[in-house]
Amino acid sequence: MHFRGSIGAASLIIALLTATAGRAFDDAKYPDLKGQWHRAEGSAGGGRFDPTKPPGLLQEVPLTAEYQAIYEANLANKEEGGQGSDPTYRCLPPGLPRIMHAYAPMEVVVMPDTTYILMEHIHDNRRIHTDGRDFPDNMDADPMFAGYSIGKWVDEDGDGRYDTLVVETRGFKGPRNYDVTGTPLHRDNQSIIRERIYLDKSDPNMLHDEITIIDHALTRPWTVTKNYRRAQSKQPIWWHEDICAEANVHVDIGGQAYFLGADGLLMPTEGPATAGPALFQADREVTGSVDSVSCRANDRVSPKAIPHPLLQCALLAAFSTPG
Repeated sequence: MHFRGSIGAASLIIALLTATAGRAFDDAKYPDLKGQWHRAEGSAGGGRFDPTKPPGLLQEVPLTAEYQAIYEANLANKEEGGQGSDPTYRCLPPGLPRIMHAYAPMEVVVMPDTTYILMEHIHDNRRIHTDGRDFPDNMDADPMFAGYSIGKWVDEDGDGRYDTLVVETRGFKGPRNYDVTGTPLHRDNQSIIRERIYLDKSDPNMLHDEITIIDHALTRPWTVTKNYRRAQSKQPIWWHEDICAEANVHVDIGGQAYFLGADGLLMPTEGPATAGPALFQADREVTGSVDSVSCRANDRVSPKAIPHPLLQCALLAAFSTPG
């Protein structure tokens, strides 16, 4: 009888725990955000943080005079073949708000205490904490490209179900910009980003993110609404790895961008030398277990185009080392 009583008590405890867990997270109270989300504009949305306007200067970002000049210099550098101020060519994370540009398929996972926004490219994932916590005291000492996001689910239409995730994000580090054109955020990284994430009332497969950026590079808060469409398929939808560093041939040395060609030659991406001969090539000598790589400058290139030859040599040695 004592044994049967123990089984009964254990069953009761399990039932209570299950019921408590059920009450803690009622999936039906939240919007259905499952599936794979893509930028609603598709490839046409590339380089347009505001999807309603053309890219570049036609975005009419309310930048201060200082940061407008920085942006225009960045665009001029890109015209010459450079990378401008875009840090992602080195596989650095884009950070927020650029993550929400959805340059890769996006997944939204809603859990009781955290809503996760997942993206395979450079693993640009976000944690939006919805457990009632405040921003951490050490946030400035430990900043993140995606920042610290504090959110709250709200029932805006009063039907008893949550319909909108309200988020505020702070605690950034940089460099960051809005899109591939290099539209800059302030270098002090004191941005405050507020969002309202919600499903379209008339189309449950359309997701909106109303983003307001408060930043010292702006003359006023800038609000943009991003749109995402849920992928539809009768077959299972699979996710694919997108490892930025796997085939990245872009290198930054001394503030100048270089490109490693298939022939092992290192080329600058801007200026007259771009179309000319490579700056360096590597010669390997293997003696016993020691690999030595000698670097020589190409005689047809002016030494002024080689700001850090020793760094370039060391870098090329790393590229040419097997394994």
